[in-house]
Amino acid sequence: MFGHNFKYTFKVLMRNRMLLFWTFVFPLVLGTMFKLAFSNIENSEKLNVIPIAIVDNEDFQGNEAFRRTFETLSDESSDEQMFDTVYVSKDEADTLLSDGDVDGVLYMNGAEPEIWIHENGINQTVLQYVVDEIVHTSAIMEKRVQNEIEQGTMPDIEALYKDVMEQVAGRESNLVDASRKNLSYTMIEYYTLIAMACLYGGILGMTALSRNLPNMGNLGKRTAIVPISKAKTMFSSLLAAYCTQLIGLAILFVYTIFVMKVDYGENLPYVILLALAGSLAGLTLAIMVTTVVKTGENGKLGILIGITMACCFLSGMMGITMKYIIEKHVPFLDKINPAAMITDGYYALYYYGVDKRFWMDVASLGIFSAFMLFVSAQGLRRQKYDSI
Repeated sequence: MFGHNFKYTFKVLMRNRMLLFWTFVFPLVLGTMFKLAFSNIENSEKLNVIPIAIVDNEDFQGNEAFRRTFETLSDESSDEQMFDTVYVSKDEADTLLSDGDVDGVLYMNGAEPEIWIHENGINQTVLQYVVDEIVHTSAIMEKRVQNEIEQGTMPDIEALYKDVMEQVAGRESNLVDASRKNLSYTMIEYYTLIAMACLYGGILGMTALSRNLPNMGNLGKRTAIVPISKAKTMFSSLLAAYCTQLIGLAILFVYTIFVMKVDYGENLPYVILLALAGSLAGLTLAIMVTTVVKTGENGKLGILIGITMACCFLSGMMGITMKYIIEKHVPFLDKINPAAMITDGYYALYYYGVDKRFWMDVASLGIFSAFMLFVSAQGLRRQKYDSI
């Protein structure tokens, strides 16, 4: 009986065009729209050569660290050119800045650097960072020179400069970068797409379960009075819905990986594991709505879709910044939002690999599913019928 009901429910779900559209086709359409909308958004935000002006006074010419560094970073023949630098007088620099021809001006007031800007932005932040690094490096050089003079030796400024620059560059070797090199914040849109597909799969579970409930139709009434195990009937129906849901997710993964060229990283088995956990969370959410909410099938379906879209919205689907706003101001919502658990798990996996954060998200989805099943079981136990 278990196998027969599983096969029959699976066939019914696979022949329902409306269900197949929302669980199979709609995520593909939405993914295509994401690709068209975000394909060039990061390329447009890449850091270009920054136009700056330097006041070419005696203080600047006498500061070898600043002069050498900006000559190197402004070398047009270098692939690592950072600045497009013009050397002008103080009045000319002020004019260029006022007209918007440069993003910032460096003015050496004695030994102290000053940065003039009209507005804050990425380019201005980069200029400030470079100046801060030069100041830090200069402090190291001055200390080294002072130490050598105290020891009675005449310092070789050229060799000392090269040695200090090597030490500054070598500081990077003490840092362990655990994140990916090809960071892409638009990936969160695809993560919410998977989360939506996982939760939308609950529609299949709602349909399969409704067929076995006496208050949802004639088929449920007939099922309730026949001498078969109700637990086996419901479990086989839900298992058929879960398998159907996984087929839709498999199609989504194949489409995004091979057609849209989305890079999910190297840990594909863990990507699939999180999708399995997310699908179970979506299924159990649908079971809870079906068993607890007292309304018709269309009403329950509307509530489930509303909850799903709200969860996806809060996890960043309609705006990437929303995820960070929720994490900062209402972190509790992230702890109970299954879509946020899924996206956060993929986020952790993509940037940091398989670590504690990833397993915490998988465990959170398991706890969420268990709680939904507990609430559903309590709801089913309280259902009584005067007549069928």
